[in-house]
Amino acid sequence: MAERSIDVSAVDLGGLFGEFDCHIKQVEKELGVSVSCRDSVLKILGSEEETETAAKTIHSMIETLNRGDALTEQSITYIMILAKSGQEESLKDLGQDCICMTSRGKPIKSKTLGQKEYVRAMKENTVVFGIGPAGTGKTYLAVAKAVTAFRKKEVSRIIITRPAVEAGEKLGFLPGDLQNKVDPYLRPLHDALFEMVGTESYNSYVEKGLIEVAPLAYMRGRTLDNAYIILDEAQNTTPEQMKMFLTRIGFGSKAIITGDITQIDLPDGKRSGLKEAIKILDGVEDLAFCYFSHKDVVRHPLVQKIIQAYEKYDAKRQKNDRSSFHDSSRSK
Repeated sequence: MAERSIDVSAVDLGGLFGEFDCHIKQVEKELGVSVSCRDSVLKILGSEEETETAAKTIHSMIETLNRGDALTEQSITYIMILAKSGQEESLKDLGQDCICMTSRGKPIKSKTLGQKEYVRAMKENTVVFGIGPAGTGKTYLAVAKAVTAFRKKEVSRIIITRPAVEAGEKLGFLPGDLQNKVDPYLRPLHDALFEMVGTESYNSYVEKGLIEVAPLAYMRGRTLDNAYIILDEAQNTTPEQMKMFLTRIGFGSKAIITGDITQIDLPDGKRSGLKEAIKILDGVEDLAFCYFSHKDVVRHPLVQKIIQAYEKYDAKRQKNDRSSFHDSSRSK
């Protein structure tokens, strides 16, 4: 049995322990250790490896609080992931960058190393692809960067688009004209903009044509100068649509393309424009690819576990498919 002691005399114990000690209980449960506090000294008991990991985790939790960020179940899970792999020191670089302030004055910051790299790539490149599972902040951070560029007058307008592809539902059953039919598909984009600029300002910008949220079909035939352009759900573009979008980029513009290649809703037999772009554009100058994993999920921690479960299932299925193929080949 190993033991580690941490002086917490200068620590906000309420923030560290959480409501009903939920933060410390999360560490105890996940790492299989026992944590107690007496006379401003935190004691950790457990196996040598898990106790060391718990100590690193709690030190990083304290550093998070000291830089003014609150602890959440998700952030503690991420801290433990990095502590287990010996990367906890890299957490010091997180939370230093304020990407954007929301309409309510809340700062938007990178929450994972993957997000930090993504933000850096958007700053340094004209075209950036953000590829990874749901909940990793790909679109949200792209909108935050777009709003910041717009406020600084680096661009004169924001254009956000996505392909109107049905995910198991039919557009034809929805009421109204084409715009009414695609609005539900664009709702997440509207919501992100509402949070960044406020509903009143958003409506004003839309009326003036300074912010545009529209289906991808509306981009054809246009040249988009001096704009911050975001293509969301890019895995559902065809190769022709992806090429059309990328060739709309004009002078003074930036383009961010986000998507999840594990959630393609195209009809069977249709190729994904995002998957082809990854192969075709690799190595092109002033263009970057950023890949996210389950570690970068910033939604409920259960989402991480769901994504991991699907990844394991898909890997096992692919392995079985290959085995079946080789067996059938040998039998011939």
